[in-house]
Amino acid sequence: MKRIHYILPGILFISFLNIGIALAQTDVQGSKDHPLITRMPDYYISEYTVSEFGAFDPTIIGGNDVHWEGKVYSFGYTRKEGGRPISMLQIVRNYEAAIKRAGGKILGTGDERRMAAEIRKEGTLTGVYVEAVNEGRNYSLTIVESQTMKQEVVADAKAMRNDLAETGKTIIQGIYFDTGSSTIKSESEPALVEMVKLFNGSPELKVYVVGHTDNVGSLESNLKLSSDRAASVVKALTARGVAGSRLKSAGVGPYSPVASNDTDGGKAKNRRVEFVKQ
Repeated sequence: MKRIHYILPGILFISFLNIGIALAQTDVQGSKDHPLITRMPDYYISEYTVSEFGAFDPTIIGGNDVHWEGKVYSFGYTRKEGGRPISMLQIVRNYEAAIKRAGGKILGTGDERRMAAEIRKEGTLTGVYVEAVNEGRNYSLTIVESQTMKQEVVADAKAMRNDLAETGKTIIQGIYFDTGSSTIKSESEPALVEMVKLFNGSPELKVYVVGHTDNVGSLESNLKLSSDRAASVVKALTARGVAGSRLKSAGVGPYSPVASNDTDGGKAKNRRVEFVKQ
């Protein structure tokens, strides 16, 4: 009986250890796979966050500048104890195949352990970024459902007039562009209406329309993008009856930030169009 008495604690310890390992290898509370794409077999979700609106710049090879904004899903996957070993390249190739089956485009890969892709369907863009580490024992998956942030504040003619009188410039709220594009989106119409009101109510007003960007991408591409966006605003205003002689466009790229480019929020503030009084 004594011999059995000494063995039982060891058995109980092993049982509790196995239970602890099993519990530790379950998905973190509240997490679930994204409906677009599933996980690798024998992996569990060890990290999970969702941001209603954020930004992500995927690391890809080939000098491509890619910036996604929208709802951001971040997953960390870990292989279960005893799970079938899978290499980092296998993880990347599996996701590449899944993206292609969904009609997506591979933007780039690197070091046989990471991949960035985009899926465009029905006018929406979804970005997917996968990166494997630790010889395939862990990998991260980031999915960005691109969308325009709901703008709570739009341009107001009276507020713009006051800014111009007090500081000589005003930031135009509510002008939207797709990433890397200078085409003004249709949801910018309320802001354009207020800008026309501003000029109609101030017959002598002349402004420089100045485009700004964050620091993502090359300096040359940002200077061109900011210039093109400012020109698009001028074109939109002249099409609505504002005399072209009252508007001059310019782009300064990332040269005049109003916030730090070290945060997503700061970058969002730096991507803007301003009126500067002539």
